[in-house]
Amino acid sequence: MSFANGRETVLIPGPSILPDRVLGAMHRASMDIYAGPMLDVTADCQSGLQQVFGSSTVPYLYASNGHGVWEAVLTNLFSSGEKLLVLESGRFAVGWGEMARFLGLEIEVLPGRWDSAVDPDALEERLRQDSAGDIAAILVVQIDTASGCVNDIATLRNAIDATDHEALFLVDAVASLGTMPFELDNWGVDVAISASQKGLMSPAGLGFVAVGEKAKRKHRSAQLRTPYWDWTARDGDVHYQKYCGTPPEQLLFGLQEALKMMFEEGLPEVYRRHAAVATATRAAISAWEAAGATFNISEPASRSNSVSVFRFDGTFAAEIVDYCRTQCGVTLGSGLGNLVKESIRIGHMGHVNAPTILGCLGSIDAALAAKGRALEYTGVGAASHALGQWANSRSSDDPI
Repeated sequence: MSFANGRETVLIPGPSILPDRVLGAMHRASMDIYAGPMLDVTADCQSGLQQVFGSSTVPYLYASNGHGVWEAVLTNLFSSGEKLLVLESGRFAVGWGEMARFLGLEIEVLPGRWDSAVDPDALEERLRQDSAGDIAAILVVQIDTASGCVNDIATLRNAIDATDHEALFLVDAVASLGTMPFELDNWGVDVAISASQKGLMSPAGLGFVAVGEKAKRKHRSAQLRTPYWDWTARDGDVHYQKYCGTPPEQLLFGLQEALKMMFEEGLPEVYRRHAAVATATRAAISAWEAAGATFNISEPASRSNSVSVFRFDGTFAAEIVDYCRTQCGVTLGSGLGNLVKESIRIGHMGHVNAPTILGCLGSIDAALAAKGRALEYTGVGAASHALGQWANSRSSDDPI
């Protein structure tokens, strides 16, 4: 018997759940792309993103996914043969590096583990070895959705500064922006990229790039620049230049509404909500250890607030994912890369609250019971207890 009939719940690590307000905002006719209200929509989106990025400069908007803005950054900053250092902590920084190699850049991967964050000491040591300054830039993700780790961007910046190295610091914030603080200016990040479909609660198809002044200077000498991605062209006065043509109007209407919702809640509260839901999810995974589950990220402080990754031996993870989808109407993320067969990924980002996550965790409890691993102390029970403790122990003045 299936219990799946009803509204499906999709909790993969992006695209995330779309709020009804965002869906409603998109149901508007197209408008003039050269003047009038559309200019205000663009300005609202740029201003809102500027606040979320913590950037003093206005971000660029692209009709693109995250991989597209990876390419935008590479072509706007570099020339063939320049060397980039990629900080491995899962799949996605390495993927960015693979794209750079395809474009003719030299790539070195600082080896990392899929069960831990980037080691700042290892980064510092490698930069000290580069006495000739051959490394032009450092690539890292704030949150890797394949491994579930969160990297401490401010600490990595401190490691770079300790060596006085001049490499640009480039951060992928696709899976983190809108779920935890980001401070491009205060952390000394030179370029950050993100996309619409995760913490920003909007449909896939929009990519964003926030650029600091040092990177803008580097841009002037880049020889990989192409017309569509080019920042100089997008800095032009004509509105359609900001999109290299017709803007994706309905996607922008949705983003404008999503940002409005975030500011109504207040960014600190948005981040606390994500922290609370992530805490509940981790409490459930701890309870499931009695059924054979293990956290993928070994150090608790390195577990992200937007996606949780845990493992089972053999094919059991795939069996749980299949049961939840077919019997409960809950779609979870399967593993990626090195963890493709053994991991489950729960995306708790964007428009997610306590009932949403408790329903998801309860479905996994049901799957465990159906597969002969029922627990007396269930994951949803542990999660409920954790949420209650969070509400009683936290105040709005606590750090996020």
